Amino acid sequence: MSRPPNAKGTVPFGQYRTWYRVTGDLHSGRPPVVLLHGGPGSTHDYLLSMTSLADAGWPVVHYDQIGNGGSTHLPDRGADFWTVQLFQDELDNLLDKLGIADDYVLYGQSWGGMLGSVHAAQRPTGLRGLVVANAPASMKIWLQEMKRLRELLPEDIQNVLTRHEEAGTTDSEQYFHAMRAFYDRHVCRIVPWPRDFGATFMEIYNDPTVYFTMNGPNEFHVIGTLRDWSVEYCLPDIAVPTLVLTGRHDEATQATVQPFLDLVPNVRQEVLENSSHVPHLEEPERFRQVMLSYLESLV
Repeated sequence: MSRPPNAKGTVPFGQYRTWYRVTGDLHSGRPPVVLLHGGPGSTHDYLLSMTSLADAGWPVVHYDQIGNGGSTHLPDRGADFWTVQLFQDELDNLLDKLGIADDYVLYGQSWGGMLGSVHAAQRPTGLRGLVVANAPASMKIWLQEMKRLRELLPEDIQNVLTRHEEAGTTDSEQYFHAMRAFYDRHVCRIVPWPRDFGATFMEIYNDPTVYFTMNGPNEFHVIGTLRDWSVEYCLPDIAVPTLVLTGRHDEATQATVQPFLDLVPNVRQEVLENSSHVPHLEEPERFRQVMLSYLESLV
């Protein structure tokens, strides 16, 4: 089978640039699947395997959100610049510049699921469906669940984490290795990490501006500007068929995704039993099956 065509480039976003990659034909008659990566401050790399959807006829759009990857980096900008509204505006701009604002599906992973929910709640006329993958609805609930999961780690690892957090030395090698114990349980259970996941992880640490500002030093020590953020208020306004995806061992636990199931009018959930936070990497065949079934239900 021949691979679908690829196109890469950047589009202007005000005085900045947004990097994107298209796999497949945007005007094939099927709505393209636009991927919102996590973070905030991550990159598209760990979602690259989702180009396989294009083999089944669904065009796929990856992009790097501003501040990271191939998009404009702004390491000198402060917390007042890095807002949810900024990323909403960037998404709207990308859809417009690519000419797909009248027909598309959103796939939002982790933070991208929260961003996608806010977008969907505005009821854009071209949105056909929303996938919320491994995403919390409320950072308050997320923090409660992070505390619970962290307390299940071996005591010596907990002590190392606490000691460095209190000392402000979360950039130390010892802290990094202790942090990996959590990540290997609840973020990506494949050891060693897949190349695409590792690439994104290193991109964050090459320029941690956005991630450190909005989130914090890692997934469970959230001290950034989003620490109190929630999208629960807008979930009842989402009008498109919504799929909530989680892994059985996900840091986005059932408690963190329950508001989506309680508040979004047309919603269903799929739990991938052998996955944590990145089921598209951990269970690729099952993941692809679930995604294609959902996409086919939209047409």
